[in-house]
Amino acid sequence: GTESVGAMWLPVEVRERVEAVHSSSALPERLRLYDDWAESYEQVPGRTGEGARTVALSFPSPMTAVSLQNVAALEYRAPHLAAASLAFAFPTPPAEARVLDVACGTGLLSVPSVRLPLLSSQLHRRGFRCLHGVDGSAGMLERAQRTGLYRQLWRCVLGQEALPVPAEHYDAITLVGALGEGQVPSMAVPELLRVTKPGGFLCLTTRSNPSNLRYKAELEAALEKLEKQGAWQKVLAQEVRNWERATSEEESTQGTGYISGVIYIYQKCPVPQLKED
Repeated sequence: GTESVGAMWLPVEVRERVEAVHSSSALPERLRLYDDWAESYEQVPGRTGEGARTVALSFPSPMTAVSLQNVAALEYRAPHLAAASLAFAFPTPPAEARVLDVACGTGLLSVPSVRLPLLSSQLHRRGFRCLHGVDGSAGMLERAQRTGLYRQLWRCVLGQEALPVPAEHYDAITLVGALGEGQVPSMAVPELLRVTKPGGFLCLTTRSNPSNLRYKAELEAALEKLEKQGAWQKVLAQEVRNWERATSEEESTQGTGYISGVIYIYQKCPVPQLKED
């Protein structure tokens, strides 16, 4: 079945999965859902046997483990936009830059036929080759390992425990699709800063739909506080229309059938001074 969203139509399966991810259920139950979903990947339609490919979506992205058609229906743009923004901000060729993908999920392999934009593959396309990942779901990490896109992976529930990596270790941190109500708490942002090198970049995203506005306000207050403290400086804060398809008319932006979202890029201080010629 489908659910009407203004002039658009969204499959009920997608709507239910999105609502489940963003529910306020207890963390152990959410992690169990992610582990279960990691085992139920859908094959690309029309392919069977040895040539079949599996489709996965990044934990805790709301599209995890839905069918290929449903993923395409949701039109999730955050990984593509975030990777492009980070690459634009990066001052040097990124091949040797060490990047930590927080809440990496499965690494989400892209499927060219429907142009699914997964963060790890999008980063690879833009020259980032040294990817590490952390995630709260063991099932998702097992899938991520199989992609071959990550050099190292760890299990970690951000917000409840410290990241299992040294301080000032990464040139860039990404946290895409997991900053939202019922997901990674805004109070966890300083932990991201701890493991970022001085002068390194942090790429974060959140949604601007009505049910996430309270969280977004808390997040932006935390981001602004860190900036006032001199911990980092803002490089980009870009509101994006048509971030992904809405799950209901109430969530839709001005009846468009979509919700909007935001990409934030920050640079950790002290920012290295450019050498004069």
